Amino acid sequence: MRKNKLKAKHRKYHKGLSIPYLLTSTILIFLIWSCKKAAKTEITQSIPILTPKLSFAEANRLAVLPLACLQIEYPNKLGQTLADASHIDSPKNLHPAFYGCFDWHSAVHAHWSLVSLLKQFPTLNQAATIRQKLTENISKTNIAVEIAYFNRKGSASFERTYGWAWILKLAEELHTWDDPMARELENNLQPLTDYIEQAYIEFLPKLNYPIRVGEHSNTAFALSMALDYAQIRKRKMLEEKVTKAAIRFYAVDTACPLNWEPSGFDFLSPCLEEANLMRKIYKPEIFRTWLNNFLPQLATKEFALAPGKVSDRSDGKLVHLDGLNFSRAWCLYNIARVLPEYQHLKNNANQHMSASLPNLTDTHYSGSHWLGTFALYALNTAK
Repeated sequence: MRKNKLKAKHRKYHKGLSIPYLLTSTILIFLIWSCKKAAKTEITQSIPILTPKLSFAEANRLAVLPLACLQIEYPNKLGQTLADASHIDSPKNLHPAFYGCFDWHSAVHAHWSLVSLLKQFPTLNQAATIRQKLTENISKTNIAVEIAYFNRKGSASFERTYGWAWILKLAEELHTWDDPMARELENNLQPLTDYIEQAYIEFLPKLNYPIRVGEHSNTAFALSMALDYAQIRKRKMLEEKVTKAAIRFYAVDTACPLNWEPSGFDFLSPCLEEANLMRKIYKPEIFRTWLNNFLPQLATKEFALAPGKVSDRSDGKLVHLDGLNFSRAWCLYNIARVLPEYQHLKNNANQHMSASLPNLTDTHYSGSHWLGTFALYALNTAK
C-alpha cells in the first residue's frame, strides 16, 4: 500500500512539472542550436574570398549580354505618358539611339558597358561589331530625336533620375576614353548630355525630400553618378547643385536601418548608396564621423551582411536581388577604399559578388538585359 502511494505521489509530481520542464528543455535545445549556428556563421564569414578581377575572358563574357540586346526592339517597356494619339509609336522610332534592351535606361547603360569594356580591352573578340553598333546608335540624328522626345508635352520627367544618371555616366566614360571614335560619339551625345545636366540643375532645388528606396528613383544613386560626371567634366554648377542637395538630404542622417534591407525587389541598398555618395561629398575624416553615426555597425570587424537571395531568375522583379548584390559590393569596396580601418568590408563585398557573378547568363532576358552592367560596374570598383 505504502509503495503504491509513493508511486502515485511520484507520478503527480512529474505531471505537475511536465509543462515547464518541456518548455525549459525546448528553450535550452534552441539556445544550443542557435549558438552552434552562430558559431558556424562566424566561421563562414571569416573565410577570406578572393576579390574578383575583370579578366579578358570575363570581359568577353560580359560583352555578350549588352551586345545581344543593344538593337533588339522587343520585348519593350516604354514607360511613357501619352498626351494624345500622335505620341504612340514603335520603340525604335521614339528612341532610335536607346530602343533596345527592354527599356530606355537599360539601353543607355548597355552602351556604357560596351564603351567601358572596349576601353579596357581594345581587342575584345567582338570589338568590330561593338564599334559598328555604337556608331550606328549614337549618331547626331538619333540623339536629336531623343531630345525631341524629352521636349514633348508630359515627357520632361521621363527617366528621372535613374536614366538621367546613366546618360551622364555614358558621357563620362566616352570623355575619358582616348579613342577617335569616342570623340565622335561624345560629340554626338553632347546635346543630350547638356539637356540632362540642365535637367538636374533645375530639378534638384525643387526636390524637398530624398527618395529612399531600393529601385530606380533612389536619389543617392542618381546624385552619385551625376557628381562623378560633374567632377570629371568640371561642371561647377552641376557639382554645386548635387553637393548642396546631398548635404541637405543626408548630412544629419543617423542610424540607417540596414537590418530592414533588402526589400523584395531591391537592386540598390538605400543605406549603402547614401554612404557611397557621402564618401564623395566629405573628406575622409569628416566622412568617418558621419559614417559612425549613420552605420556604426560597419566599423566592427565582425560586421557581416548576407547577400540577397534570388528565388526565381526568370522573374524580372525577383532577379533585382542579383543587382542588389553587385551594387552593395561596389558601395562596400568604395567605403573600404577611403577608410583604411574598414578593410574588412572587402570580404563582405566579395561574398556578394560570388553570390551573383556565376549566375550571369543569357538564359533569362529579365536579368540578362541589365545585370551585366551592374556586374561590370562592381568589377571596375573592385580594382
